[in-house]
Amino acid sequence: MNPASVLLDMKRLLFLTFALSGLVSSSVFAQENFPAGAKTAVFAGGCFWCMQPPYDQAKGVIKTVVGYTGGSESDANYQKVSAHQTKHREAIEVTYDPMQISYDQLLDIFWGQINPTQADGQFHDIGLSYQAAIYYGNEEQKKAAEASKEKLGKSGKFQKPIVTEILPAMKFYPAEDYHQKYYLKNPADFEAYHVGSGRVAFLEKVWGEAAKK
Repeated sequence: MNPASVLLDMKRLLFLTFALSGLVSSSVFAQENFPAGAKTAVFAGGCFWCMQPPYDQAKGVIKTVVGYTGGSESDANYQKVSAHQTKHREAIEVTYDPMQISYDQLLDIFWGQINPTQADGQFHDIGLSYQAAIYYGNEEQKKAAEASKEKLGKSGKFQKPIVTEILPAMKFYPAEDYHQKYYLKNPADFEAYHVGSGRVAFLEKVWGEAAKK
């Protein structure tokens, strides 16, 4: 049986479970008062459940929201995106204080969570919605992303070319409430998915002990 199909079926089953219990609804985020100078960054790294913990744990990150971006259709939701109907990708929006953490450091976290040589998705998650990308909001972010990608390619960590895309930012749609902080709400399910997808084994192979921090 295809591991990617098993994992996708697992996520869809969880979606139906939450839908039947009335817990699936579009997130509504109130306007918040962030510190002066706060900035945002958007990254797509495959399953967004797996991208949230490392950013939440980073000093200087104020808030993270998982959601969908890069697609041509409006009103993105999990059912449509996971079925690859809207051309959106699962992504994470990171609000951060540049006085405490730099965009370059956010890029380092990103590279440390993905397989940058994989073009068809991430690990066992295959399809457009799982393809990795850096979405830049301005020329400064674009140049930093390009330089970071080039540096990674010369690092010797990977034998294959770095294929992660660097794309202009598009409208970001927050995912349904139950997806937010999924690793805290459902730790056992999260861990099973995180490991079962092949992400953990790959990152430990490439980054060693650093992948466990």
